[in-house]
Amino acid sequence: MNLKINLILSFLLCSFHLFGQGQFDYRLHSHNDYLQKAPFWTALASGAHSIEVDVILRNGKLMVAHEPETIKEEWTIESLYLDPIRKAQVMGIGALDFQLLVDIKTEAYASMEVLQKSLANYSDILSTDPSQGVRVVVSGSRPAVEDYVSYPAYIWFDYQQLDLDDTLPWDKIAMVSLPYKRVSVWNGKGKIVEEEQLRIEEIRDMVHAYDRPLRFWGAPDSKTAWKAFYDLKINYINTDSPYEASQYLKSLPQNVVRGKRSHEIYTPDFMEDGKPEPIRQVILMIGDGNGLAQISAALYGHGGQLNLSQLKHIGLLKTQSADDFTTDSAAGATALATGTKANNRAIGFSPDGKALMNLPERIVDFGYRSGIVTTDHMTGASPASFYAHRQDRDMILPIADDLSKSVLDLIIGAGKNDFLTLDNDYIKPLEQAGFHFASSLDALAISRDERVGYFASNQGLPTVEKGREGFLARATTSALAFFSQKDQPFFLMVEGAMIDTGGHWNSASTVVEEGIDFDEAIGVVLRYADEHPGTLVLITADHETGGITLPQGNTSRNEVELNFDTEDHTGIMVPIFAYGPHANLFTGIYENTEVFHKLIELMK
Repeated sequence: MNLKINLILSFLLCSFHLFGQGQFDYRLHSHNDYLQKAPFWTALASGAHSIEVDVILRNGKLMVAHEPETIKEEWTIESLYLDPIRKAQVMGIGALDFQLLVDIKTEAYASMEVLQKSLANYSDILSTDPSQGVRVVVSGSRPAVEDYVSYPAYIWFDYQQLDLDDTLPWDKIAMVSLPYKRVSVWNGKGKIVEEEQLRIEEIRDMVHAYDRPLRFWGAPDSKTAWKAFYDLKINYINTDSPYEASQYLKSLPQNVVRGKRSHEIYTPDFMEDGKPEPIRQVILMIGDGNGLAQISAALYGHGGQLNLSQLKHIGLLKTQSADDFTTDSAAGATALATGTKANNRAIGFSPDGKALMNLPERIVDFGYRSGIVTTDHMTGASPASFYAHRQDRDMILPIADDLSKSVLDLIIGAGKNDFLTLDNDYIKPLEQAGFHFASSLDALAISRDERVGYFASNQGLPTVEKGREGFLARATTSALAFFSQKDQPFFLMVEGAMIDTGGHWNSASTVVEEGIDFDEAIGVVLRYADEHPGTLVLITADHETGGITLPQGNTSRNEVELNFDTEDHTGIMVPIFAYGPHANLFTGIYENTEVFHKLIELMK
């Protein structure tokens, strides 16, 4: 026990400011706190505003226990709570601001007499202000209401009835607690039925009319329940898991988001969808990290409709790399680009140390031009997998060098400085290879040059929320306009890179806004496909990022809650959507490498 307490003390000294009063809009009640592995300290570290201790009067002492059979001789209210509170105060661990809810399990008056004597020795750490400091609130067996006023100023009481009126001694009543079963049979899963929710709101309003907080005991104790009581503005959320509840509830303001931007939804004509027509253009769109949950979040954040959600041919890809269950972007994109499983971190490079021929290199003999549009650095793992051959994704300069040796005809992305690092200039080789770098996307769109490029920034591009809104759609439009001038078939890879960023950051708003932004570019591509027969569109991801689930939401408000299981990638299968000729060939469940092989068969 001492080791656990010391560890928690160290944590508190470093980070107590995270849990101080005013940080959250809710209050946690640590129910039966003495059953925690580190009583008091766990609740304190979790920012609990109410800490419950059950006491039984035995031999003139208040023993901490729920029933006599569980009494431990060393567990008294002093040893388990009052002494630690004083220790926390002496150590200066934050501004101690909570109520110690003493739930008396034995006869009220005899127990209260002993409690008064015990508290008298700790009056220096107790507050007489009902709004701040350490307050003692008596629950369970209590004296008669009319006797409340006879107790010291640092003792308040927990009222447990609904006969509320002005005659009650409100100056001595700290809160109102009620058995949850009195108002609802909801078990904490799904949603409370409307009738019971209205009853809870009615009781809440009755209690709040007397400016007192409300707590339900015996209530469901789960994430769904915590959020329900949070939304219902129940002042004290009753929990046996204060740390987990604290972590969950403090993330709610960031994890419950609404879509802030909207775009027109394009309705495809489906004239060639799934038909065995010849293919002339292939557009592969990769939403980096864009799993089914991310797509769903963008959908709900955008009013329940996306361009992506119009499509009918859908499959699932298995994303494991050659050397790991969970792929990184390098191996994931290499599988799509080359049809071969690679080790994590490898760019167009096989596990046995050989350069792998990528899709642009394979189809140049079929008469296809190729291009890449990305919101990432041009040397990023996903775009690089379609032109480079390196053992490690962080070999930035060699990857930059590979671009001038590629067969690509169009490049649009960020990170120009990657080509000008350490007195190296890899822009000149690109120019010598025939790339003309446009001054703008509009200039690129009308360029008559055979090979074009556009660096959107010297460093990385910002997220949509920081000002990149619409760039991907405009860049895609310009790339398609450039290729349309050429009387040749083409392959274009379009990457929305920062859905993955949102997953790594555990940023719900970034995931949603980047997903919506990616979908705007999808609309551009679908419209192009309908206007240019023979265009096959594939939309997929290299992997899922964040282990995201969507526990709650509100479709009428375009609101969705995202819950993150990790800050890394996962092995969850990712969707692949297909539109255009032969789209039916991309349904089902298969390895990500099969995308390459299916395309080669169609394009040759």
